Amino acid sequence: MFRLKIPYFNFVLVLACAAVAVTDAVAQSNDEDAHLAIENPADLTKDDAREIYDSLQRRMARGYAAAQLDLLLNYQNWPLYNDAPYISETHGRRFVNSYANRMAYNYATLTEGEKLPVGSVLAKDSVTVTDEGKSHPGAMFVMQKLAEGANPATADWRYIMVMPDGSLFGDTMGDRANAVAYCHDCHEAVADRDYTFFVPEEYLVDN
Repeated sequence: MFRLKIPYFNFVLVLACAAVAVTDAVAQSNDEDAHLAIENPADLTKDDAREIYDSLQRRMARGYAAAQLDLLLNYQNWPLYNDAPYISETHGRRFVNSYANRMAYNYATLTEGEKLPVGSVLAKDSVTVTDEGKSHPGAMFVMQKLAEGANPATADWRYIMVMPDGSLFGDTMGDRANAVAYCHDCHEAVADRDYTFFVPEEYLVDN
């Protein structure tokens, strides 16, 4: 199985991303599903995080599948770049997994100025786990590399956010594009890596 690394998030960047996310998410929030930062995420071991994810994995796959997005079919069979779910500050302090389809063959080895191939899809599913012991599926965050010139405003990346029930929170190339415009604002911090963050080193797995 595939798996893998993310640069350390600058704290100011995290606050900026979270602030924009909150602005767009409040109107659609419903406690469990909103892209709002979790105030009290659980402190989990890797084994605990894996166990929780495993217990929710099938339910998550069914929920996201309701969005009927062909680009996400069987995403849980794609190369996985982390050895356990990890907290992502820029995804609401939820536990995430970083998947990439086979087209994104150089996702782990990108060098400065290198780009991912057209058709590359990166997917982060997420789980909310609080220190009160509550856990449930979170949103799915998707990036799709488009053909050159398809959307210069986002460096030809498409950003999609799918809620756990399969409803679409936003799509920069479709409905509610403004709701996910903040995604590219955050990813501009890693423009030299084709706008892609990676997995924290301590969760990196050799593929």
